[in-house]
Amino acid sequence: MTQKNSTPDTAHSDTAHRHADGPASASCCAGKDHPAAAVAAKGHGHSHDHGHSHDKDHDKDHDHSHGHDHAHSHSHAPAATAAAAHAHSDCCTPDLGPSAQASSALKADGGALLLRIPAMDCPVEEGQIRQILEGAAGVKLLQFDLPARTLRVEADPQEWAAVTGKIQAAGFSTETLSAPPSAADVQKAQRRELFRLIAALVVAATAELLHLLTPETSVWRMVGMAVAAVAIALSGLGVFKKGLSALLRGQLGINALMSVAVIGAFVIGQWPEAAMVMALYSLAELIEARSVDRARNAIAQLLALSPPQIEAKQADGSWQMQDAKTVAVGTLARVKPGERFALDGEVTSGQSAVDQSSVTGESIPVDKAPGDAVFAGTINQSGSLEFKVTKRSTDTVLARIIHAVEEAQGQRAPTQRFVDRFARIYTPAVFVLAVAVAVLPPLMLGWPWLTAIYKALVLLVIACPCALVISTPVTVVSGLSAAARRGILVKGGAYLEEARKLRVVALDKTGTITAGTPQLVQTRMLSNGTDAQQIERIAKSLAARSDHPVSKAVATGIDGEALEVDNFAAELGRGVKGDIAGQSYVLGNHRWIHERGQCSAEVEALMLAMEEQGQTVSVLASAQGVLGLFAVADTTKESSKQAIAELKALGIRTVMLTGDNEATARAIAAQVGIDEVKANLLPEDKLQVINGLVAQQPTGMVGDGVNDSPSLAAASIGFSMGGAGTDIAKEAADILIMNDDLRRVPETVLLSKRTYAILWQNIIFALGIKVVFFALAVFGNASMWMAVFADMGASLLVVFNGLRLLRGGGKA
Repeated sequence: MTQKNSTPDTAHSDTAHRHADGPASASCCAGKDHPAAAVAAKGHGHSHDHGHSHDKDHDKDHDHSHGHDHAHSHSHAPAATAAAAHAHSDCCTPDLGPSAQASSALKADGGALLLRIPAMDCPVEEGQIRQILEGAAGVKLLQFDLPARTLRVEADPQEWAAVTGKIQAAGFSTETLSAPPSAADVQKAQRRELFRLIAALVVAATAELLHLLTPETSVWRMVGMAVAAVAIALSGLGVFKKGLSALLRGQLGINALMSVAVIGAFVIGQWPEAAMVMALYSLAELIEARSVDRARNAIAQLLALSPPQIEAKQADGSWQMQDAKTVAVGTLARVKPGERFALDGEVTSGQSAVDQSSVTGESIPVDKAPGDAVFAGTINQSGSLEFKVTKRSTDTVLARIIHAVEEAQGQRAPTQRFVDRFARIYTPAVFVLAVAVAVLPPLMLGWPWLTAIYKALVLLVIACPCALVISTPVTVVSGLSAAARRGILVKGGAYLEEARKLRVVALDKTGTITAGTPQLVQTRMLSNGTDAQQIERIAKSLAARSDHPVSKAVATGIDGEALEVDNFAAELGRGVKGDIAGQSYVLGNHRWIHERGQCSAEVEALMLAMEEQGQTVSVLASAQGVLGLFAVADTTKESSKQAIAELKALGIRTVMLTGDNEATARAIAAQVGIDEVKANLLPEDKLQVINGLVAQQPTGMVGDGVNDSPSLAAASIGFSMGGAGTDIAKEAADILIMNDDLRRVPETVLLSKRTYAILWQNIIFALGIKVVFFALAVFGNASMWMAVFADMGASLLVVFNGLRLLRGGGKA
């Protein structure tokens, strides 16, 4: 199991970087408060100086340094972009051409510099630029948007020239913008790019036909070379620029390999091959980029679920449509049947059913009434509702989900890190092999030099590690997105991949297995002379005057109107008393009834039986004797029993950890099927148990994120039953269950198993293709365009295989 507090391997994979002088960023997560002292005692602290550093007391990679500007809803290099940033292989898309250009230079608005970088079209360029600017003087925040090829830099205005100078010195041209290009502009540029690359492919095919069908004369040779040069130019010269820049920096990425291969093919007279390779490569990268964007934007698309406008009540009492971004907290708004909520709020009037699947993953609509919370992006189904806005548009639960998943996508899973390390060795090794193939066979085996050089160039094309490197981030991103759609927020690719290793899951009782709110579950009447309904009304009347949770449960659980109570009083540690219709009554606990001398053998036996079932008993008595017993208990959630059964089916042992008494704990455990119970535990006792379990085997902890925070932090993977309205940024857990459904825990394990299987399917497939074409290149007749076509096919297949997770979620 990967441990929790090692030096993180994601230093450059954050969407934005922390700096000591940076402004505090808004929380982009949702979770529950936890005792700071308890968490700090385990080395699990949060720093909100421009982001938070989420470290835990183990060696597990769990560092998310980040800072998102929530005022921007466009993608800041989300998803898989950062995941491959350190692999020295440029899985890059061709330049889309200038987007909508700014009419004037960016003003010093908020200390932000907005740049368009035409050559920044893949994770590698993003990583290179990030490395260049990391720690630079005055730089506070970096936000990348790869589809639009833009970078937003929060920096001191006097440092802007230095920032652009550093980027340009690395071989990247920059354009200063005053506003980011719109989605329409980006799409228009992508369409132009697609037409240009199709034209390049047609011209390259023409060059191939000229080579095959025309006589081998100098004139036709010059015509063919000119046509091939046009095809290469149409394919984009950016690859050559970046390839040369990479070679000068000593980096052997795909741009360097492609540049050498194409130039070499042209020099040895294989100009049709050179043209076809460039055209196929550029077209393949564009198609692949579109495919990867599907995974990268799977969660960001949720943002479109929130309507841009909301019907808000104005100061004069009228109702008007208003831009949701301008609505202040506390504003009264309303939504009609069939409409989506634009903002989070609390219902003030009306009743309706609301489809919350986009936020919590629940497929069944939830009934809403005054006092209930509603969330942006959810759908009002039946009645009209008025609600008070509780969150601004940038801080809704839906917005926090999106940002939390984007941050998680920046953390690389163990398999991703393995692939990145492998690619760093693999690409230079193949380059050395290609040089050996070009030089040694002519010297040692008598091969013609041109034949050997051509085979070496084919090897360079085959060596493209694009399919291998892209296979892991797109799969992890798809898995994270699939989980989020089901109401499961996974705070890093490592946890998504490592959840499959869990062998023990420890569960808190209250609020996790049970509903967390006591309910009246049993009544027994002992007086033959008084009507049972009247006894219940007397008990309800006394209980309704008390604010004790047990009394509230009794009052809520009994139907009918409460009677008038005179001389009401509460006895600390015993119960309540009062006069009803001139008769004195008490509603108290076992001790008080015993002190009153009214605890007969029959009453004692009944109370003991109820208490053994984990129930708290309130006894109603008059001066003449006991009238009735009212048993209150924290009931189990409907989903708990099924969740425990599913965990056991996966071979995972379950343990209940609770501060409740042994009898109550065992009664609850028996109801849901948990075999092992540890009761009467304080938070530090739970922590000790978790540490002991983790020392033996990978252990998950499921809790409510408050008193369980130390245990959640100590577990191999912490699951918080967070609820949709909580604040993730303050959550100690690694995985947040948005709808408090315990069945999401085994579902996460299943999704982890499926993600891991697809990861290795993709890796084996990508490497298998390489091995086959290596053999064909050296011993067969594989051509350059065949090699790039095979690589294109491998890349697309691993991408589409990874995208299957978006369709299937955690289900097999």
